[in-house]
Amino acid sequence: MTRGPSDSGPQGAAALRGSMDATTAPHRIPPQMPQYGEANHIFELMQNMLEQLLIHQPKDPIPFMIDHLQRDNDYVPKIVILGPPASGKTTIAMWLAKHLSTNLLSVESLIAKEYSPLAADARMHYQKFKMVPDMLLIRLMQERLKEEDCVRRTLFSYGLSQSTEQSSLCDTGWILDGIPETREQALTIQTLGISPRHVIVLSAPDTILIERNLGKRIDPQTGEIYHTTFDWPPESEIQNRLMVPAGIFEGETARKLLEYHRNIVRILPSYPKILKVISADQPCVDVFYQALTYVQTSHRSNAPFTPRVLLCGPVGSGKSLQAALLAQKYGLINVPDNIIMKVLKQRLDQQDCVERGWVLHGFPRDLDQAHLMDNLGYKPNRVFFLNVPFDSVIERLSLRRTDPITGERYHLMYKPPPTIEVQTRLLQNPKDSEEQIKLKMDLFYRNSAELEQFYGDAITLNGDQDPYTVFEYIESGIINRLPKKVP
Repeated sequence: MTRGPSDSGPQGAAALRGSMDATTAPHRIPPQMPQYGEANHIFELMQNMLEQLLIHQPKDPIPFMIDHLQRDNDYVPKIVILGPPASGKTTIAMWLAKHLSTNLLSVESLIAKEYSPLAADARMHYQKFKMVPDMLLIRLMQERLKEEDCVRRTLFSYGLSQSTEQSSLCDTGWILDGIPETREQALTIQTLGISPRHVIVLSAPDTILIERNLGKRIDPQTGEIYHTTFDWPPESEIQNRLMVPAGIFEGETARKLLEYHRNIVRILPSYPKILKVISADQPCVDVFYQALTYVQTSHRSNAPFTPRVLLCGPVGSGKSLQAALLAQKYGLINVPDNIIMKVLKQRLDQQDCVERGWVLHGFPRDLDQAHLMDNLGYKPNRVFFLNVPFDSVIERLSLRRTDPITGERYHLMYKPPPTIEVQTRLLQNPKDSEEQIKLKMDLFYRNSAELEQFYGDAITLNGDQDPYTVFEYIESGIINRLPKKVP
């Protein structure tokens, strides 16, 4: 006779309820699922699409979502650059636009657009009142940002001939130079769903800006900005055609600075998490590289993230200590470096590694081991190389000693023995001899170049500093998204 669930008594019923109740059962998530989600940015993709749906509220969301996915523009540059007069914001914006192959939008370029009734209307206002009304400027922006080169990644071709022609995706997007000018503009722009990813504000003392502004010159043909002291063009042809921009005198500059300061303090709260202030009182090239570094940085994501950390470095680089610190603070599973591949596979497949993440150090040691790990599906999502000079490693390791009686460990420089009696009986591990250390370091650096190439997103750190300083850099690299590498 076949017995039903009720025939097995209370224990059988409880077992049946347990098997049917998902909340009481452990979640067994295959490791391939989170790896796929992280590799393809699924969480961010869905988050961005949901944001656009809520902003635009299309009647039929399905075609809207398809169009959004086909645009593939979630990661194109969307940058705002603000700053007072003479801070160099237009120069920095132009350099960034060239470097990132993106579109530069300013009030001047928007009103100069041909075949646009809105631009023609804006030009009339500007000629009469030397300004463009807020709503007209924002409508001009909307019109420009809807064009293909601003909303979609562009496929372009290049090559010397038809036979050698190749194609590549070019990030387009946009940079707003000096827009928004007021808090009202900033709020209206946000309401319309125009959301920058990075906002840069240039800052410098007013006295410096006034002095700098008086020497400003403009090339009427190219729009390039020059300066009589800091950036004078070498070509006599360009020198001869340079013009003094309108409004370049001390009183007018001071008035514009006062107006800028009055507006900027009300604009900044609109961009609390994506704002970076850069000092403009330094060489223009330095300002540019700081701005470029920032716009290539991805902001911290809210996506679920399980760290799979690989620490590489020569013997004595401190990777074991860093692994222990990560395990202690974040609960990662610290996998020892003396584990063989078969046992490593068994360990990384256990549920605590899948759910909590892991930190691996001292393995893989060469490219073959890295390929083997990769083929088995164990792909770290953060890789760090700790660089330490040979002399520092020798100092760290060759001066280590052990008391054979107590087992206490000492370091002749950092933790010397308390008495002469203890010092005379200390022993050195043969592995800490200078010859053995040199052999291990040579072996590591013989393979490290191939490993760095294999792990293309690896972060290289200076390991020759305080361990907790190194830990802060590693922690930052784990918490924040990897920077986008732009050639």
